[in-house]
Amino acid sequence: VWETPMGMLNAIGLQNPGVDKVVDEILPGLDFEETRFIANVCGSTIEDYAAVTRRFDDSPIDAIEINISCPNIKEGGVSFGNYPEMSAKVVAACRSATSKPIIAKLSPNQTDIQENARLCIEAGADGFAVINTVMGMAIDVEARQPIIGNVRGGLSGPAIKPIALLKVHQVHEIAKVHNVPIIGQGGIVTAEDALEFIIAGATTVGIGTALFYDPLACRKINDGIAQYLARHEIPSIAALVGSLQL
Repeated sequence: VWETPMGMLNAIGLQNPGVDKVVDEILPGLDFEETRFIANVCGSTIEDYAAVTRRFDDSPIDAIEINISCPNIKEGGVSFGNYPEMSAKVVAACRSATSKPIIAKLSPNQTDIQENARLCIEAGADGFAVINTVMGMAIDVEARQPIIGNVRGGLSGPAIKPIALLKVHQVHEIAKVHNVPIIGQGGIVTAEDALEFIIAGATTVGIGTALFYDPLACRKINDGIAQYLARHEIPSIAALVGSLQL
């Protein structure tokens, strides 16, 4: 992990105890009445994705997020999420493995996110998380070496917000036709940030990097959104979703 002036780079992989331990030992201790839980699923092959998804199908989780940014080891390590057809194959495999809602987490590191969204909807995606991290790097000029051991890492935080906003807007143009919701994420720190995503087309938002330095960020953002709605006499967040005036 490396802090940047407007975010952070990470190359920690997808550290987790494994699906069996999560289902058998962790989920029983969670309060599913008060909180909604989404399982993030990854894999090295399409078969891996389907197998992990199937393991969650009988669990009490509320939805499954498919992290299609993982490398496909059968295709030379290219990311599933960078190619619309490959993304759709992953979603279709997971769709056949569960009746739970499926959220496809889309990568910004691709050429046509709208085509990706369209094919994922056809394959059975019920929602989208937009976006995942943007690839970047940092260099130690004294050693003339990459600061991240893996050379590159995922950039998150305020630096990627303009990219994330554009991607949410682009995906919304496809998703709204099918009434598919979007979780907007990428650099949200304040209520105004969250409102931008909602106006761009996000149904709800995700907070990540901001929580590293402000554990109360979510509460502050919720309060700020409520104040905005009251100030503008807007009845609900739903009235704001995709309300961008062009």
